[in-house]
Formats: sequence, structure tokens, C-alpha cells
Amino acid sequence: MRYSLTILLSLLAVVMFAQGELTVVSGRVVSRQDGAALAHVSVSALQGAVSTVTNDDGEFTLKVPKRPAYITLSHLGYHTQRVNLSTATEGLKIRMVPSAIMLDDVVVSANDPLEIVLAAIKKIPDNYLNSASLMHCFYRETARKGSRFIAVSEAVTDMYKTTYNRRTTYGDAVSIVRGRRLLSTRAKDTLGIKVMGGPIIPIMLDAVKNAELLLNEEELKLYSLKSEMPERIGERPQYVISLRPLYRVERPLYYARLYIDQQSLTFTRVELELDMDDRGKATEFMLVKKPRGLRFNPKELNTVINYTTSDVDGMTRINYVRNEMRFKCDWKRRLFSSAYTVVSEMVVTEQVAGDSVRRIRGRDTFGPRDYLYDQAGYFDDPDFWGNYNIIEPTESLEHAIDKLKKNR
Repeated sequence: MRYSLTILLSLLAVVMFAQGELTVVSGRVVSRQDGAALAHVSVSALQGAVSTVTNDDGEFTLKVPKRPAYITLSHLGYHTQRVNLSTATEGLKIRMVPSAIMLDDVVVSANDPLEIVLAAIKKIPDNYLNSASLMHCFYRETARKGSRFIAVSEAVTDMYKTTYNRRTTYGDAVSIVRGRRLLSTRAKDTLGIKVMGGPIIPIMLDAVKNAELLLNEEELKLYSLKSEMPERIGERPQYVISLRPLYRVERPLYYARLYIDQQSLTFTRVELELDMDDRGKATEFMLVKKPRGLRFNPKELNTVINYTTSDVDGMTRINYVRNEMRFKCDWKRRLFSSAYTVVSEMVVTEQVAGDSVRRIRGRDTFGPRDYLYDQAGYFDDPDFWGNYNIIEPTESLEHAIDKLKKNR
């Protein structure tokens, strides 16, 4: 079964703990090279049991049940960094060091890229979770008209996943623990945007587990594969393989980049960009429904899926998903169109193991045709998230939330 995306995705994960005394670890991550803020850096504590990602301003906050001795940071193109927490745990300023690939690693470009990808696919049962798992996550979706936010929805979710040995999303499920939303009430913001199935999109986009998405032999025949210059994720060199559509088919294909660990042949990162050559096909893929008289012009749909390997069991699992869609809309008989951006993020913030792993029951399952906006409350409580881990809002989003609350 193939899935249609609707108006954008993006994911983030959050951690959930029992009530009690927590240690807060917070800070800002920048590049040592130029001091620029680093977004989407993976930050983890307690051997990866608790994690989040930095926001676009490079900021993060972790809430952990006990004071960790250190935190670990990992990011594409940078050395993995361990920061000891012997004194302060808040207000940290962390400078990550860019990594470089040595010339002797370049020889990997001579290998057949298709053979590398097919070998990595065969290794999936060995490299990824071989038992059912339950993950606590944080999810956020935002919509902007131009540079101004017009809608925000957030949720803490539970995500249940069956073993990766099956390479199917059948049996995977998401439930909403709690959520909240805001929508602009300005008369000029006449277009309301919702993401159908938003919190379950990370399940659909788990390219390693969902064999129908891209990583199967038949699908790969539709693409031209090329070995790019290798890169590093943390300390580990990666094959980088790009894919370009080779044929025209009844649905839009992707431009893609696959990052594959050279030692373990683990898929560590997948980047997807929807082919926009046929606007009609792209519209059918992204848009579920629209008001009568509205014209939809798709511009861009990008997706990033990151995977992380546990320090405890050595198994790899999905960690972070981000989708960003850009499009323009105009009403018939109007001269100008408006540009919109919809972003969805999900980050896994806690892994549940052992007897705590329970399948999500049917009545609690968030469905592929459900909208988070319809199941969430308003931004009334300043301490809404309590002990949950979230992706910190950027400064611009914080201002937008304040404005939207005032206009209610």
C-alpha cells in the first residue's frame, strides 16, 4: 500500500518520564569553525536512553530522571562530541568540530553504488531492531504564510513499531499522549492548513522499514545511482549515494541521497526531494483536498530521516524525521498568489524496553485520515509539557505563539 502525503510533514521526538525530581540539561550548539548555530544536532544522555535535537537556533533542553555524567552530540559532517557535566548542566555553549574525510576513503567511489545499496538492504535484519519497540516522541507541525506563522500544532506521542525483520509498517501505530494547537484568526489568513495523519507520517517515511517507499530492488530500477564523495556522521565514514529518476511513471519519484555506514552497512540517513517536473502528479501526491476556487501550485517537498545506533544493544532505529513543503495558493480572479511553508518534525526522545513495551490498542490509535489539530487543545497552560522532553521552539516560533494567543 502506498501512502499519499497531504500538506507536509515534519517530525520531532520527545521524552516522557514519571513525575519526580528531574535534572535539566540545556544549552546552545554552534560550529567551532564560524560560530554559526547548528540545527538538528542529535543530543542524548544516559547512553542514548533520553534524546532530542537542537532547534534552528541551535538550542536544546533535556529533562532526565537523574544527573548524567555527560551528554553526547552527533551531527552530519561533525565529530561526535561528549560533554562532561561535572559542574553546570544549564546554559551550556558547545562548539562542535567539523570532520574531514581522508583521501584514502575516496576509493569507495569506485564501488558499484547499486551493489552497496542492495548489500545494505540485505543487512537490515542484522542492523535494526529485531523485536517490537515502543518509543516516546515529540511531534510539531507549523504553517507559515510568507514569513508569518499562521498555525502551530504539537503533541507528545507514543510510537509502537514491530520488528524491522518484516520490512512492513503493518502493525506499527501511534497514539497521542497530549497535544495543543493554535490557529490564526486574522481575516486575511483565509486558508486553513492541516496535515492529514501528521503524527503517523514518521511511520510511513521510515524508509528502512517501509520497503515500498524506496529501498527495494524493483523500485531502485527506476533510478540512476551515483557514488558521491564520502562524508562522516560522528566518527564513522559513510558511503553517500545519490539517486535520480530514470523513467517517468504514473507517480512522482524522488531525488535522494543515501548515507550508509561503511563498516556496518547501516542506513544512517535518507534525504528525499520530490520530483516536481510534473506539477499535476506532485499536486495529487501532496494535496488531499482544497476549497473550491483555490489553485494549488507545489514548489518543493523535502524529507530527512535520521537513524541512530544504541550504545546499549547496538541496534539501529529511527530517531528524527523532518518534512518541509513549499507551495503557492491563489484564488481565481485574484491577481497575486501567497507563498506557504509547512514543516513537520518528529524526534524520538525515549526508548521503552522490556515489559513496558505494549502494543497500542485500536481505539487509541491515531489514524492516517486523522488531523492532530482536531484532537488537540489550546495553548492555555504555560507548564503544559511538564516533565516531557520536546524540541525547543525557535525564537521566531515563540514570538508567533505569543501573537496567535493574543489574537484568539
